[in-house]
Amino acid sequence: MSNSLQGKRVAFLVTDGFEQVELTGPKQALEQAGARTEILSAKAGQVKGWNHDEPADDFPVDRTFAQAKDEHYDAVVLPGGVMNSDTIRLDADAQHIVRLVNGQNRPIAVICHGGWLLISAELVKGKTLTSYKTLKDDLANAGAHWVDKPVVVDGNLISSRQPDDIEAFNTAIIEALSA
Repeated sequence: MSNSLQGKRVAFLVTDGFEQVELTGPKQALEQAGARTEILSAKAGQVKGWNHDEPADDFPVDRTFAQAKDEHYDAVVLPGGVMNSDTIRLDADAQHIVRLVNGQNRPIAVICHGGWLLISAELVKGKTLTSYKTLKDDLANAGAHWVDKPVVVDGNLISSRQPDDIEAFNTAIIEALSA
């Protein structure tokens, strides 16, 4: 286990219905690299992951968005999942967190449908991103340039398409935090 990210703090922003592997894969990789991770959600208690269209496991919430909105994080990860992404994009505190991290030019890593939060927070205009293919028009309409690649890094934004890309996604996040 490497400690290259020792002292780094990474927030995972999710609501019920997130794609479970898009949280567990990056979370495990970041922790193995020495980072401290926290799960943030709209409400305290537990948050439920999904495996595609089936309910999966519950995860403890470390802080609510409201509790964490002015915390310092070295990076934010936005797992996808249609239900999660459609709900979280409307949360003013979640939008505040990604705007704050973006304003500090810290990494924001987004996979699959997670890009909806960045669209609602107005952070994609002029950026090159990838996502699950069904978000192509949403990103383009918000002023982003969409490409079909496993991982795309544009400044502090890191994006990936889907669970098959998690290994490349993890590598890009760790590289960005190591810089």
